[in-house]
Parts: sequence; C-alpha cells; structure tokens
Amino acid sequence: MSSPTGPASGLPVRMPRPRQPGRHRRPEPVAAPEGAPALVLAVPGAPSTTTRSLAEEVVSIARSELPGLDARIGYVDGEEDATVTSFPEFPSLQSVLAHAAAERTARVERARAAGAEVADPEGPVAVVVPLLAGPDSALMRRIRQALMDSRAAAELTDVLGPHPLLAEALHVRLSEAGLARADRARLFTVATAADGIVLATVGGEEAVQAAGITGMLLAARLAVPVMAAALDQEGSIAATAEQLLGSGSTQLALAPYLIGPELDSALLDAAAKEAGCAVAEPLGPYPAIGKLALAKYTTTLGITPQQPSGAPAH
Repeated sequence: MSSPTGPASGLPVRMPRPRQPGRHRRPEPVAAPEGAPALVLAVPGAPSTTTRSLAEEVVSIARSELPGLDARIGYVDGEEDATVTSFPEFPSLQSVLAHAAAERTARVERARAAGAEVADPEGPVAVVVPLLAGPDSALMRRIRQALMDSRAAAELTDVLGPHPLLAEALHVRLSEAGLARADRARLFTVATAADGIVLATVGGEEAVQAAGITGMLLAARLAVPVMAAALDQEGSIAATAEQLLGSGSTQLALAPYLIGPELDSALLDAAAKEAGCAVAEPLGPYPAIGKLALAKYTTTLGITPQQPSGAPAH
C-alpha cells in the first residue's frame, strides 16, 4: 500500500503526465523513432525543377506530420553515380537507396570504432513510397527493379489511392478551375460547374478500376456522375465522355487522377480537346498527398501516428 508521499514498499510509481482537460484536448505528439528507416519518395517521370519542387513540398508535409522523419527523394528516371560525398541534382531511386544503406553501415562502423557494442542493424534501411495516386504496373516494375539493383534492404509500399482524401483533393482542384461548387451546403451556383466528370488516369484497366473507387467518393461529394478512363488507352477518354453525354450530362469536366510527375501534359490536353472537356489541374502537392505518403510509411513500420483526416476507421 502506498502513502500520500510515496509507496510504502519502495516500488517506483509512474506518475501520470498532466493532461489538458476537456474532450478537445490535443493528442500526444508523435515523433519518428530514433534510427527509423528513411522514407524515400519514388518520383516518376522526367526529372525537372518543377517535379523537384512538387516532391520537396510533399516530403515537407510528411516531415511536419512526423517530426524527426528522415525523408528523401529518388527519381525513377534520375541520375546515377551518387556517392556518400557527392550527389547529383536529380538522384536516381537506386542511388538514394544505396546511399542510405552506406550511411547506416558507416554509422555502425563509427560506433564500433568508438568502442560501442552495436548489433548488426535489423529491418529496412528505407521505406519506398511511390508518388502515384493509382496503380501503374510498368512503373511499379521499374521501382521494384531499382530496389533490387540498389542491394539495399528496403520495403516498397502500395500506391497512395484509392482514398477519401484523394476525392477531396479532386473536388478542390475542380472547384479551383470553376468546374464544381466548393461546398454543396452553400446556396450558390457556379455557372461553369460540370454535370459529368471524366476521371483521367494512366496505367491501363487496373488503374481505371482503382480510380473508379475514388470516383464514387467524388460523385457523392459533387452529386454528379463520375466515370474513370485511361489517358494511355486510345479513345478511352472520348468514349467515356460520350457515355456521360448519352446518360444526360451536358457539361463535362476532365479531372486528372494524377499527381503530376507521371503525367504527359500533351496527352492530357489532346484527350480533353478530343472529348470537348474543360480540364482541372492535377492533384499536385495537395496536403493530403504528403499525409498519405506518411501513412504508407508508418503502416509499413507499425508506427501509430495520427491517422489522416478523412481516413476510414479500421
């Protein structure tokens, strides 16, 4: 039994941390565990300053959600020849992974040289998150090959979608282009609002099916029909637009279910022109993209951070 001043038995007592009263108190902050693997964002498409800016914003969002996170960027079509002391402007995914593995080995060797007893590291040196909203089997094969070529112990996550936050992002991009109301609850109309949405993706039929799940969530938000189609399948966008027009839609919009780097803008413009659709911007560095990338990372490692807002409960 304990007295008011301490335990009579001499056993230690864990004193509770003072908590902010009320049901709206802030959750305890979560930080990346010490020595946690790096989050490596695998960026598709031709490297450019625009692509780098987008990727940097995505990893910045992830870092803000998980302080202490080691987040890096590797380009699927990036430059090789990265060393521990020298790095190219757009490093390849393979180079980034090899560099992360070399850094971990060097840390262990330094610790042992200083006399510390350090066990061989376990677990992945990095968790690779593809910067893709939907599946693209060709790109995923290349990413897996980069992991194998790097010879680094790395884990590869699935793509970011489908997810309710991506439906939210699509809604925002459409409203920014004047193609959808920003809020269904507000009593105003948008003269150019579309009454049918073509959700454009790349990656063939698998990508179309996955985009259709997010499309259903978008349709529920907008109260208009949404149909997915593949930019990389000839005639797919135009055929889907015809189907929407045949079902009663009169004003269509093309919403890219794409983040940006994987997108051929000329292909998008040509498809929109063929289908006679106005076009919204790609998802880009919308905050949800960084949060979903982090969620893939933490789920792989079994870390329990705050779940992204809008995520379904499990």
